[in-house]
Amino acid sequence: MADSLILQQKIYDMMEYAYLSLAQFPKSEKYALATDIKRCMDAMLERCIEAQKKYFKKTTLQDLDVEIAKLKTYIRLSYNLGFLPPKKYEVWSEKVVEIGKMLGGWLKTVNGHPST
Repeated sequence: MADSLILQQKIYDMMEYAYLSLAQFPKSEKYALATDIKRCMDAMLERCIEAQKKYFKKTTLQDLDVEIAKLKTYIRLSYNLGFLPPKKYEVWSEKVVEIGKMLGGWLKTVNGHPST
């Protein structure tokens, strides 16, 4: 349970960083790509909270994994289109990768393979 709370906090921290980065997107993208990214991050936070509360977690964690993959793609697209400077891209990507690794450990535990 403590690990899931740490993951939730990591997602929250990543969202705080991301919202500041998204504020610098061009006006034309504020209601397009930026909205898609926000929706994806919201879904990540929701899946994390749902997984904490559910008895059967596997499907919800797999859904969270899908959202993480989508977010990675959105972040890369934002960088390639020039909406994110290299440093923000690097920091944000590192945060998402860390969340993905933590989720991987949680999934292993749920699947009966304790993390070492």
